[in-house]
Amino acid sequence: MAALGFIWIVFYVLVNQLSATELQKEPTMKSTSITEKNPFTLVYANALVENKKGEVNIHPVVYKLNGLDISANVYTPANYDSGEKYPIVVVAHPNGGVKEQVSGLYAQRLAEQGYITIVADAAYQGASGGMPRHVDKPANRIEDIHGMADFIVQYPGADAKRLGLLGICGGGGYSLKTSQTDKRFKAIATLSMFNSGQARRNGFMDSQIDTIQERLKQASDARAQEAAGGEIIYAVVANPTDKEIAKMPFDLYRQGYEYYYKTHAHPNSTFKYTMSSLLALMNFDAISNIDLIEQPLLMIAGSKADTLYMTEEAFNKAVNAKNKEMFLIDGATHIETYWKPEYVNQAIDKLTQFYKNNLR
Repeated sequence: MAALGFIWIVFYVLVNQLSATELQKEPTMKSTSITEKNPFTLVYANALVENKKGEVNIHPVVYKLNGLDISANVYTPANYDSGEKYPIVVVAHPNGGVKEQVSGLYAQRLAEQGYITIVADAAYQGASGGMPRHVDKPANRIEDIHGMADFIVQYPGADAKRLGLLGICGGGGYSLKTSQTDKRFKAIATLSMFNSGQARRNGFMDSQIDTIQERLKQASDARAQEAAGGEIIYAVVANPTDKEIAKMPFDLYRQGYEYYYKTHAHPNSTFKYTMSSLLALMNFDAISNIDLIEQPLLMIAGSKADTLYMTEEAFNKAVNAKNKEMFLIDGATHIETYWKPEYVNQAIDKLTQFYKNNLR
């Protein structure tokens, strides 16, 4: 149990059980050569470094959502003509991630297939506005997806009648919830879907059911302290050594820590979130009322992903989704679907065919 408790601290799917005085300083993210050289601070392989005529281009934008400035990147396809009409895909990023990481990679790759795509930093996170920083509430993440749709359907050349949605990891769970009611989205896809509320409440793989009430009490106390004008308490990650990382029992933790803090680190990406956010997170479930989804649904996951059980549960309960399909990438873990070329290529091929068939 001691080892499990340590793991619960060190990665974003965990609910931190430390008191305010015990919280450790967040580890310093290592700058990568990609971050230093890329003018758009994109940290994925083969990222755009400049806009060239006749090729896929990136357009940083800022728009208002409920009074907050939202920082986003719009990708336009090769030979983009604002007088033409293009299908659109909204891409929602993982928990703790930012638009310059895996969500940007998939947005760029889909733009290469002829789609106008958008990916935005969540409100209160990344380069988007909102105080206090790192509030992480499901209602906000769902509103972020609605907001991306609001903006992109008005973009020159965008065809509002051909609007698709792709959610990655936590963004996948929030995409399932958003599309239950927002019928502007005509085709819904997820990659390595993660049910944030279930994990925050029960622990990853139901590993902390016995501490639910204790953690709710900590979140309640944190909210009370905020309301009284006191210091904001954050649930943050620890700073384990490479040896400690190697001993973690789940690939999600080991590979996730390497992805977010080493190979694809970005200064705006952090797993830190306000402890009071747990009041909303632990009361959330991405797949409750999933029978409201009647749109076509594609759920992609790695066959070796330790989060696969979340995709399987959601897929089985989406009983009214049209033409639904679960596609497993053989041999892939959760994090490997974010960056490993042979797995990304398989996902993009499947997504391209899915959107082609359903965004007509």
